[in-house]
Amino acid sequence: MKITINGELREIPDGLSVEALLQHLEMTAERVAIERNLDILPRAKWQETAVQPDDHFEIVHLVGGG
Repeated sequence: MKITINGELREIPDGLSVEALLQHLEMTAERVAIERNLDILPRAKWQETAVQPDDHFEIVHLVGGG
């Protein structure tokens, strides 16, 4: 299926949860924030939220510093 991630159209396997999408993208989930279709997606819902065709994601890596 086709989705948009950070403004880029991507082809991904069907049937992924948001958590599985991160694994597919080889991203660690520890310091990531996800917006799905203009709404912040709480981490507690990543496993239960199915990725749908034409979803738009913004995935941001949080960086600490001082």
